[in-house]
Amino acid sequence: MQPLDISSYLGRLQDYYAREKIIPSTTQLSTLWNVKARSWTHQIVQRLKEENFLENAPGSRLRPGSRFFERTVGPGVRAGRPQQTADVQPELLRIDDYLIKKPSQTILFPVKGDSMIDLGILEGDMVIIERSSSASLGEVVLAIVDNEFTLKVLARDKEGYYLEARNETRSKEYPPIRPQHKLEIYGFYVGLFRKAQVPAPRLHHLGLDR
Repeated sequence: MQPLDISSYLGRLQDYYAREKIIPSTTQLSTLWNVKARSWTHQIVQRLKEENFLENAPGSRLRPGSRFFERTVGPGVRAGRPQQTADVQPELLRIDDYLIKKPSQTILFPVKGDSMIDLGILEGDMVIIERSSSASLGEVVLAIVDNEFTLKVLARDKEGYYLEARNETRSKEYPPIRPQHKLEIYGFYVGLFRKAQVPAPRLHHLGLDR
């Protein structure tokens, strides 16, 4: 097969799937990709299958393949002074591969409250917790204290295990938590994701409004 750049076709298909949660038929793909020749649509589909972005499903349908949910990873960017743009080929990465090692033991929890803000864990964040009944001292854990969930740092002193918050400005409001009856480790903190608040409306296109 002749060289074929599938990136733009894959991008439009991923956007469609994000909206509709289904891979369209070949006829619909031709419309989506603005391809007039059905044979060309078949070539694109075949290439996407060869690259594991698509795979066959029952009923002569298509479904996402193992690489369909990969996302483009650009070069590292500074959070300080601007840097020169790099003309490099971006890599692809599945977010699950980056964050989740044991899917069957991983659960997402929305964060409520601000007791962990000094560790960058904010209200509204979605934290990723890997199930485990044990943890190391100083580790962020999701614990069950007297039958109630809480996300805190595991600590220990002569009185035994307890949990600590991480909000120095409001430390008096978040004293150490010591169980009255039982303290269990439900799992340990792996990471988080957060949806940024996008300012609206978007009126300015830099470089185009002069």
